[in-house]
Amino acid sequence: MLTSALTLVLIGVLVAALVTDLDAHARTRQERRTLALTRQKLATARFNVAATRYAGGLARGHLLGLQHAVTAALAQLATTDQTLAATNKSAYIQGVDIGTLHTCLGGVQAALQQIRGHDNAAATGDISAVSSACLTLEDGQNGGPAYPFDFPDPFVLRVGATYFAYATNSAEGNIQIIASTDISQWSAVGNALPKLPGWAAPNATWAPSVRQIGGTFVLYYSAVVAGAGGGEQCISAATSSRPQGPFVDSSTAPLVCQASLGGSIDPSPFADANGTPYLVWKSNGGAGQPALIWSEQLNPAGTGFAAAAPTELLAPDQSWQGGVIEAPDLVLQGGHYLLFYSGNNWNSANYAVGVATCLGPIGPCTEPLTQPILASGPTMAGPGGATVFTDAAGTWWMAFDAWLPGQVGYPHSRALYLRRLTLSGGAPVVDPPG
Repeated sequence: MLTSALTLVLIGVLVAALVTDLDAHARTRQERRTLALTRQKLATARFNVAATRYAGGLARGHLLGLQHAVTAALAQLATTDQTLAATNKSAYIQGVDIGTLHTCLGGVQAALQQIRGHDNAAATGDISAVSSACLTLEDGQNGGPAYPFDFPDPFVLRVGATYFAYATNSAEGNIQIIASTDISQWSAVGNALPKLPGWAAPNATWAPSVRQIGGTFVLYYSAVVAGAGGGEQCISAATSSRPQGPFVDSSTAPLVCQASLGGSIDPSPFADANGTPYLVWKSNGGAGQPALIWSEQLNPAGTGFAAAAPTELLAPDQSWQGGVIEAPDLVLQGGHYLLFYSGNNWNSANYAVGVATCLGPIGPCTEPLTQPILASGPTMAGPGGATVFTDAAGTWWMAFDAWLPGQVGYPHSRALYLRRLTLSGGAPVVDPPG
């Protein structure tokens, strides 16, 4: 009797195990079908993102950002498929992951519909509503991006309790803005520069930065000179009474344009301890000329230069720079002038952030380190375009763009990253994620 009972128990266990195994396989097949369907929808959305052409700068900037998010989601799906194939365990996929994918995808598709309907405001709302879900797909809580859509050459300005971040528009020539009250959750705001001056070619603006001077906000940006004899990149300034704009540029010529040095880009404003404004920027180089970083004092309004000439601050002279330095950002901390800059090819994983020390806003500057202070790592590749700012508590932060690992170079997108920055003691240290 005991043997028979034991046999029945063993048979029951085996049957239960078989049922469980069959159920697991069934769930695995169902989840594979769900993944395949989701992947198909994401691929369709990515195609639509690539195919849709809308002349509004904000919309186009978001399209490339959506493409970035969809690409990241597809990459995660591919990894998931590989893991399923290797483990054959349905428990690997959790419902929340599928839900997150569908939430991000739903926002992408909704924004695309609004873009086709020429409703920028609604598209912006759809993007903001799903940015958290899309951010989760890119591991934003573990050292990944702070904002999951395309946001190259970021500049962060704190106005009261709100942080405004400005960035290059990837294709259409306007300046995109996002905002946050905690540096963690960012929402799309709109288009900072809806109209370019007559001398500037459309769809070609880069590297914005903003400085508040009195009650006016001054936006500095790079643009391409239009018309016969143009083509070089130059720097201009626009003004607004609000940090979110719209900014207006009524200039008839660029603010600075070093044509003999290949043009001028990457403007960044700076104010000395006494409030005197300066502008630092990069000359492009080319035709035997190296890329250089310059500084010059601005007039009190910040929209023109004082009676002076630009001063060269820095030239590429270290091997890691690859002959290129750019994206300067000058900071005064504890009586020390620190010049942050990017080096090497922006379209590669070799791009990185370095620092120089200066005796004043017009130099001279020297480089205390022979290596960058921020380079490619597990959660990002090719960091650069950095800007430094403080939060409401006085903590220093560095905002920069970077590629996702394994998705380096155009046409992939560069997302916004944030890291705390330690400026006390010796050379600046970029804190690890978290």
